[in-house]
Amino acid sequence: MLDDALKSQLQQYMGLLRQPIRLVASLDDGAASRDMRGLLDDIVAAADGKVTLDLSGNDARTPSFVVAREGEERGVRFAGLPLGHEFTSLVLVLLWTGGHPPKYEQDILDAIKALDGDFDFEVYMSLDCHNCPDVVQALALMAILNPRIHTTVIEGGAFRQEVEQRQVMAVPMVFQGGEMFDSGRMSIEQIVARLDAGAARRDAEKLAGKEAFDVLVVGGGPAGAAAAIYAARKGIRTGVAAERFGGQVLDTMAIENFISVPHTEGPKLAAALEQHVRGYEVDIMNLQRATALVPAGDDGLVEVKLENGASLKSRSVVLSTGARWRQMNVPGESEYRNKGVAYCPHCDGPLFKGKRVAVIGGGNSGVEAAIDLAGVVAHVTLVEFDGKLRADEVLQRKLRSLANVDIIVSACSTEVLGDGQKVTGLVYTDRNDDREHRLALDGIFVQIGLLPNTEWLKGTVALSPRGEIVVDDRGQTSVPGVFAAGDCTTVPYKQIVIAMGEGSKAALAAFDHLIRTSAPKTDAVAEAA
Repeated sequence: MLDDALKSQLQQYMGLLRQPIRLVASLDDGAASRDMRGLLDDIVAAADGKVTLDLSGNDARTPSFVVAREGEERGVRFAGLPLGHEFTSLVLVLLWTGGHPPKYEQDILDAIKALDGDFDFEVYMSLDCHNCPDVVQALALMAILNPRIHTTVIEGGAFRQEVEQRQVMAVPMVFQGGEMFDSGRMSIEQIVARLDAGAARRDAEKLAGKEAFDVLVVGGGPAGAAAAIYAARKGIRTGVAAERFGGQVLDTMAIENFISVPHTEGPKLAAALEQHVRGYEVDIMNLQRATALVPAGDDGLVEVKLENGASLKSRSVVLSTGARWRQMNVPGESEYRNKGVAYCPHCDGPLFKGKRVAVIGGGNSGVEAAIDLAGVVAHVTLVEFDGKLRADEVLQRKLRSLANVDIIVSACSTEVLGDGQKVTGLVYTDRNDDREHRLALDGIFVQIGLLPNTEWLKGTVALSPRGEIVVDDRGQTSVPGVFAAGDCTTVPYKQIVIAMGEGSKAALAAFDHLIRTSAPKTDAVAEAA
């Protein structure tokens, strides 16, 4: 089943097992079961006696298998083949079940073990989804650590009838106790926080007790990571408050223009960024949404208020809150989000195999999405507001060469149609003659650019008409001691490599600000005076 290279890697990993494990398979006579049997045989062969195969399983989902400790019945179930992006998830489940310690903070591991409740998770994924592994691995680890948690990982392509019945139109999609829990990328910290009612209160208390920083970075994308590294290397007290470390890079599939790295993927780069930052004495505060910025007062400290009620103070601040996908803001869009309205063609495209979809947007991202989807779906209609496509000419030529693609320009999308359960179509107006048209569709992929995450800064720092933070050539904002970098600023060309450079520059400017301004008096200094 696995090629020689994967078998060799698997053998190395299986050497890390500390205790024996058992694979309990539920198979039939079909081709998918034969493929699964081949995968399981490869695992057993690579484990040198530490893994055994039990073919007595009788689960309703066939083919499937459970990874369990020897002597135990419970474990993580995989329904369908966990290959592609999920092969790493399978390997980690084998390692964790076999006693190899997970690389997570001890606080989160303790929180998982302490969860009080019975939880039965089902997570639907696709093998092409780069957002799915984080969720799959999080829920799998939770089931391994806590006996009251059960997790089943379901490959949507192998169980299409089930996917249709449960209206799974975006992955990862998680059900708990048979009810919809959430969809999209989630970190293990976010999931635990959802299940632990007291987590937000304890987190706020912990944050409130922190000393003031010299540089506080708000945002954990490429700009924020670069700013944190450059600040920490100056030997000053540095903190990062991020809603999710990695930012929008986590939602990016192929990255082929990051200089000196011919090809990488967003989640891989995001993990490398976090690892690099953690190599320094940086206080990373994840899952923190900033809600207000208070300029420095007599104490010389800028205050950043957080959604959970806590506040952080710092002598200087670097804002790197990034941007998010722009929405159409038309009737039906929010109602049918993840029910046919999608924003990630790489993740959700496979769920629309053989169906008709539209892509909204004629820039590079829209045209690339249409090209990608054309290889999976039955038909793609690209809808562009402008009178012509704005993508690079090479992409336009490729798009126009595809037989199952239609292009509509000068079209204003006005409504997403649905039947209450899923998308059924799109209404648009021809801007040349104001005539209304309807497209019968199964899915709509929105690719119309980005919005800066700066709403919380209105009235505090100067913003451009587009909502971007106005900065000078040093990253300085209109508020003394507050700098900004990355996609949330007026700096043109929203690119990873540019964001990193701007983040580095903002941190250097913040350090220059610190050494040119007097530090606030400490209590000891005040008493001496």
